[in-house]
Amino acid sequence: MKLIFTLILVVHGLIHLLGAAKAFGIAALPLLTQPISRPLGALWLVAAALFITAAVALFAWPRMWWVVGAVAVVVSQAVIITSWSDARFGTIANVLVLVVVVLAWLAQAPGSYRAQYSRDVAQGLGRAVAMPLLTEADLAPLPEVVRRYVRLSGAIGLPRVQSFRVRFRGQIRSGPDARWMSFTGEQHNFFDKPSRLFLMDGVMFGVPFQAFHRFVGPEATMRVKVASVFTMVDAHGPQMDAAETVTLFNDLCVMAPGAMVDPAIGWQQVDAHTVYGTFTNAGRTVRAVLTFNDLGELTNFVADGRGALAKDGTSFTPMRWSTPLSAYRDFGAHRLMSHGEGVWHAEAGTFVYLRFEVEAIEYNVGAAH
Repeated sequence: MKLIFTLILVVHGLIHLLGAAKAFGIAALPLLTQPISRPLGALWLVAAALFITAAVALFAWPRMWWVVGAVAVVVSQAVIITSWSDARFGTIANVLVLVVVVLAWLAQAPGSYRAQYSRDVAQGLGRAVAMPLLTEADLAPLPEVVRRYVRLSGAIGLPRVQSFRVRFRGQIRSGPDARWMSFTGEQHNFFDKPSRLFLMDGVMFGVPFQAFHRFVGPEATMRVKVASVFTMVDAHGPQMDAAETVTLFNDLCVMAPGAMVDPAIGWQQVDAHTVYGTFTNAGRTVRAVLTFNDLGELTNFVADGRGALAKDGTSFTPMRWSTPLSAYRDFGAHRLMSHGEGVWHAEAGTFVYLRFEVEAIEYNVGAAH
């Protein structure tokens, strides 16, 4: 869909070159019956450049491309009006572009999920401080298999994790027979005051949607809007708090192994490849089973305290949840998984509802080391 819209921007822009060509006598265009002065021809050329620039900005400057798009529509419609009998059908393309521009603006407006996400992130980053280095001695209380995993991650000798920022891309679906929807995601987690902020942008049946998971303090919410206007999911309450506590524990183990020394976590080794972990936050304790391979890599995280969102978008169905992990690679000084899945173990059968790839991850953003 993004590629189709990009093509529309480019083609619409190129069509504006016809007005410039007529104004400057570059080509004979009998279909354009009305005269076009050179100053107006320059505006036709400007409109063409703006639409093509908007197409480039859609990829190079995705959060603010709509600014260029809005200006392009205004200039384009102005010149179309001056040659209405010849160019009036260009208004259709301008209306289409304007609709997308408005939706893009709504996704960035002060009341949008992105704006709230940015405010919460800024507040967390405002607490950034230089962290002490993680040492081998810090690992002493951990089971051997967890110590091996932390070492493998490259966390020893680096600052302890106060926060991390990660970018994802992937696919998600609502059920075993539902179609997959592509998404990109950005997430910030903080451990000094445990919190999780996850913003997802996706497309569903050609229509954009945005989801915002917000877990700050003891309370969590998950909200989803379609076209940045219509609320489709508004989940909160004790079940949501429990679900996000499990996810916060999962994030810590999967993306911040150096934080597994946190005193809020209790460990019990089951065998050479398995440990049982408990994590307590804001008076709530969740439990999970972690499995490691022979290399010491974490390969799965299984928990029962994270219910699946029901069709009403507000309640949850208790269900086992797991996250198989694979494709470990280096992210700077750290070695982490790069591919993961989210799996629901429903009574009707197990199904994968989430597939994601980690594109980039940074630690202690904003802190001096």
